[in-house]
Amino acid sequence: MADVNKVVLAYSGGLDTSVILKWLQETYGCEVVTFTADIGQGEEVTAARSKAQALGVREIYIEDLKEEFVRDFVWPMFRANALYEGEYLLGTAIARPLIAKRLVEIANETGADAIAHGATGKGNDQVRFELGAYALRPDIRIIAPWREWDLTSRETLLAYADQHGIPVERKRGTQAPYSMDANLLHISYEGGVLEDPWFEPEEEMWLRTVAPEKAADKPTYIELSFEAGNAVTIDGQRLNPAELLTALNDIAGRNGIGRADIVENRYVGMKNRGCYETPGGTVLLKAHRAIESITLDREVAHLKDELMPRYASLVYNGYWWSPERRLLQETIDASQANVNGQVRLKLYRGGILVVGRRSRDSLFDADVVTFEEDAGAYNQADADGFIKLNALRMRIAARKRRPS
Repeated sequence: MADVNKVVLAYSGGLDTSVILKWLQETYGCEVVTFTADIGQGEEVTAARSKAQALGVREIYIEDLKEEFVRDFVWPMFRANALYEGEYLLGTAIARPLIAKRLVEIANETGADAIAHGATGKGNDQVRFELGAYALRPDIRIIAPWREWDLTSRETLLAYADQHGIPVERKRGTQAPYSMDANLLHISYEGGVLEDPWFEPEEEMWLRTVAPEKAADKPTYIELSFEAGNAVTIDGQRLNPAELLTALNDIAGRNGIGRADIVENRYVGMKNRGCYETPGGTVLLKAHRAIESITLDREVAHLKDELMPRYASLVYNGYWWSPERRLLQETIDASQANVNGQVRLKLYRGGILVVGRRSRDSLFDADVVTFEEDAGAYNQADADGFIKLNALRMRIAARKRRPS
């Protein structure tokens, strides 16, 4: 362990990472650089500076990455309409490549030869952090304390903190009966009482959404504008990506939109039950698919839908920086050149209805599709040959099956 001189630690200032900080100093005898990212988790991150200083850290990075997070990670993922296993909007997964990127960049800036994280050996995040780090700096050393030490519970962590004089806040009252992770896209709830997939979460758990039955008994109408597949305005007001997602979270949350209760398949091989709140993202996905419905060619839209599960799995499993995800992104982004226009949505007690869509690049032709007189825009007699040609193989097979 003497070959590690300096480590960059992904540091929240909480119990786990504070213990990890001291454990790295004690076990590896190395200098520790801390990196704390503000990606919209809704918690005070500046306190991490004083906590790190109290543990002797000299190089402390605290960065507001909300705009980069939404612009360069969330927005590209939503251009792909990514859903993992048909339900999960990938709120935790999409934050990890950004954190891995900054860990490596800070390691390069400070001359560190290793990075460290607080992800456990049972979860997906260890894979996401480390695949990202290796893709960006193949020679980086990675330290994952949860795979090395013998501190296996909150009680042992608290005992270690007491033994080494680590300042830890002990909140009054009972601990939350689950583990939480938050950013500007979502909040996840896992573990504890949620490990029983039959257990219904208590209403008090949800933080970003009101219960649908308690939302206002009046629909909310909003209009989103898109440019090249990205949402750029709400009700005509142009906002930067982080501002727009923040505003959507508020609007959707007040209307009881964005809750999900899922049992998903982790990359490491186990099933996991997670509850998620993704209010703004849920509305955004609905709206994006609506504007694509009138601006994408049929076969392009269908090809995107075929590629989406692969794209979502790449994000979920930690392959954001892989060549295959980059290649898929180029294909997806090329499809978005004409995904421009407006979508009008009706939000009501947990539900989302698309009630209007329009675009200067629309492929919807009312003259062709109309049930009224089409002035020769479409010759209905052409359908006869089209149907017979498409039925030919089935007619041949049916004749072969006919009893002689």
